[in-house]
Amino acid sequence: MPISDSDIERILIVTAHPDDLDFGAAGTIAQWTAAGIQVSYAICTNGEQGGIDPTISRADMRLIRRKEQTDAGAAVGVSDIHFLDYHDGLLQPTLELRKDIVRIIRKVRPDRLVCQNPERNYERIFASHPDHMAAGEAAMQAVYPDCGNPFAFPELLADEKLEPWTVKEAWLMSTNQPDHYIDITDTFDKKLAALHAHVSQTAHNDKLDEMVREWGARTAAQYGFAEGRFVEAFKVVTTA
Repeated sequence: MPISDSDIERILIVTAHPDDLDFGAAGTIAQWTAAGIQVSYAICTNGEQGGIDPTISRADMRLIRRKEQTDAGAAVGVSDIHFLDYHDGLLQPTLELRKDIVRIIRKVRPDRLVCQNPERNYERIFASHPDHMAAGEAAMQAVYPDCGNPFAFPELLADEKLEPWTVKEAWLMSTNQPDHYIDITDTFDKKLAALHAHVSQTAHNDKLDEMVREWGARTAAQYGFAEGRFVEAFKVVTTA
């Protein structure tokens, strides 16, 4: 069982690209912020490979996507966003990425961390972008064994005065083995608002709302929720 939200003060969400967390968890995030939980984002890549407009330079796309993620965060009550600026399409679960995520964990000091599934999901192959799996793997390695260990990346403590911090639990998105389900019907409009903020990625899709509704309704039906409800699903991992 996950820790009750009433015992959670801060949550950090780590994803590969701008818009990943909005597709996977924006409805849930909106509930958390409405309940007074401090939510922070760490976006690993700059999203420069995104979009369909060939007239936009990749340097401009990087800036566009940063602005879009900032606007999307505002739609669900999040303003603390950390952009790690790794190259889109080239992300690997390196020691450097792990260290960068540990740094943010020790700054934010979250009780709960949400990340992408580090394992390939053959039932939802589009969720298994290599960057997604790399971000998920690096985030889980940062949670265990690194962030609570004073001897892991000791320069973070010695030079940056970032004390070790233990994350209590991790929630995985886009897994084919979920065990926890959030009814987002009441915040579904905020999820759509966040997704529409990613104009370069979604404006060309005139069936976006229909597609996201179908996803949420299908998940609800699959896990026993009433007709007309929308659900986001996660796998909860105890990490402390």
